Amino acid sequence: MLRWIDVLKFARYGNPEPERRVEKSEEAWMQQLTPAQYQVMRQKGTESPYRNAYCRSYDPGVYVCAGCGSPLFNSTEKYHAISGWPSFTQPIIKAAIKYLYDDSHGMRRIEVQCNVCDGHLGHVFPDGPEPSGLRYCINSESLKRIDEKKDE
Repeated sequence: MLRWIDVLKFARYGNPEPERRVEKSEEAWMQQLTPAQYQVMRQKGTESPYRNAYCRSYDPGVYVCAGCGSPLFNSTEKYHAISGWPSFTQPIIKAAIKYLYDDSHGMRRIEVQCNVCDGHLGHVFPDGPEPSGLRYCINSESLKRIDEKKDE
């Protein structure tokens, strides 16, 4: 289980190595992503709070990167944080997320990106529920939920 001290160490000293890398030109990303996804994922934008696809969705499944399809979060780690964006307590695996210091907008935050394609996801904060105390505040535009397979 990751804790805030782990997040700070990754941001300062280096992130876990991803299993693979996806690198594309900005033109290729523009062709693949919707304009809203491109603005969030490649230009580090933020979607409107509460008016996004996964803010109030708690269906079972796995949330993957909208850019490269890498698994990021399991729905079992999603919770209602009243922040306006989907919130999770842990990534699906340690190497799924890249952590970077973000000093924009006069704040000191930790930005989270997909560790495979460097797509901007959102930020992580140390004000989440126990036991980890983490709140991954993620833009819905950066995610795609894959339904859990049901046994037939």
